Amino acid sequence: MDNVELGENVDSSPRVGMIFNSEQDAYDFYNSYGGRLGFSIRRDFAHKRKKDMTVITSRRLVCNKAGFRRIDKRDIHTKKPRAETRTECPARMGIYLMENGKYECRDFVEEHNHHLHIPGTRHFMRSQRKISKIHSYEIDLADDSGINPKAAFELMSRQAGGTKSLGYIMQDQKNYLRTKRQYSLSYGEAGSLLKYFENQSMNNPSFTYSLQLDSDEQITNIFWADPKMRIDYAQFGDVVSFDTTFCTNKEYRPFGIFAGFNHHRGVIIFGAALLYDETAESFNWLFETFAEANGHKKPITIFTDQDTAMAKALYEVWPGTWHGLCTWHIMQNGIKHLGHIMKDGSCFLKYLKKCIFEYEEELQFENSWKKLLCDYNLEQNSWLLRIYGIKYKWAKCYMKNTFTIGMRSTQISESFNSDLKEYLKSTLDVVQFFKHFERVVNTKRANELKAEFDSRNKLPRNMFGMSLVIKQAGDVYTPYIFERFQEQYNWISFCKINFRNEDTPFHVYMVGIVGSEFARNMRRLAFFVAIA
Repeated sequence: MDNVELGENVDSSPRVGMIFNSEQDAYDFYNSYGGRLGFSIRRDFAHKRKKDMTVITSRRLVCNKAGFRRIDKRDIHTKKPRAETRTECPARMGIYLMENGKYECRDFVEEHNHHLHIPGTRHFMRSQRKISKIHSYEIDLADDSGINPKAAFELMSRQAGGTKSLGYIMQDQKNYLRTKRQYSLSYGEAGSLLKYFENQSMNNPSFTYSLQLDSDEQITNIFWADPKMRIDYAQFGDVVSFDTTFCTNKEYRPFGIFAGFNHHRGVIIFGAALLYDETAESFNWLFETFAEANGHKKPITIFTDQDTAMAKALYEVWPGTWHGLCTWHIMQNGIKHLGHIMKDGSCFLKYLKKCIFEYEEELQFENSWKKLLCDYNLEQNSWLLRIYGIKYKWAKCYMKNTFTIGMRSTQISESFNSDLKEYLKSTLDVVQFFKHFERVVNTKRANELKAEFDSRNKLPRNMFGMSLVIKQAGDVYTPYIFERFQEQYNWISFCKINFRNEDTPFHVYMVGIVGSEFARNMRRLAFFVAIA
């Protein structure tokens, strides 16, 4: 009798009397035989030892077309039944446990009652397909990196020399990822969410999160911030952008982020939230929780969209914080209400942008606004009247005394949401959502490190080599801020005294940019200087 070990006699055919070291060796041998001939195999029945149910005393291995599919009473309601795959094929191999712990082949039927597969389609046979440990690691890595499953399969196929050499098909990869996600949600979404937060807190005690429950003890609103977010907010949280977007998780909950700029003018995240809805009550809870997580520090300025519930919550929770409106949202709402005259290149759009972005003096703004409404016969337009009533939230002339660090919109938040949506679909579960959220945040932080490296690796361009002020600024500021400082410093050479009054104990001067037309085109600047 032959003693067959894994890897030996792979070209031989089964026969009665063959000896196998284990049940798995017998399976592998018969599967290899089936692969060469062109049929897939499966395990059929098995008998186990009564005293120890882990020991298999006999096993039958059969062709995957053995037996027949049982009739399902529900089939009468099926418009398109599944194709039949069983033909009651008699091919089989039976093994039995011997006293020495090895297995002997005592039953073998070679004949099949169906067509066998050709060698070119062997890689499609179910028993021939298996995801190896190396491939499973690569699939996990690709999934964690946000690579599309189809692209990941194509890459690994090329690495293996083609799909025939890969060892599995696209459907196996999908099944593997589905099983993995089902396992990660074994505690349910709420339980998995809590487990995620507990793991984060265990890894770093400075990680903070808060959950709001409804009357039925169901999770409604969620806020979280990792240690880096809290540190960034302590340093750069004077001006904050807050924006919400839909469809980032399968419950279609609004996803909101608090964002801002760092010293390299890069986007940084201060905290994030998944909300149950966009009501004033939800925003009240969120803003209070955000402040509590950051030592009750409140921003000086916050930019949001024109959401009424959000504005109400901000007024109630942070009454001392100046609330600015996102200019991009204003323009988008203008298109909705005034689409017929808000086309690109229209004169109305040009003058509206001037009212929003250019006019430094309130009187100049008021006159231009009245003229705009009069020229286009829009004095009674409800939307324009409504936004005029909150002009101090968006018009440049009313924002001069407000600390904004140049922020005028929430698009820094929306850029983050855009990056997130590249990897997320509304069908994703909460575990996947947090995994992809972390990756996008880490990408932003990698950009910050690159900017920090460049600031130490590249000397900033100095346009005023003899200026001690510029030299000192170059030593202190980051390259981006230094460039902006030089631009402002350069305006000094364009300034002149437009008005002076030296007849009083205090001499009063008005300084402005040379040339009114030039000033309007180059964002005119005016200010008073009083000298004793």
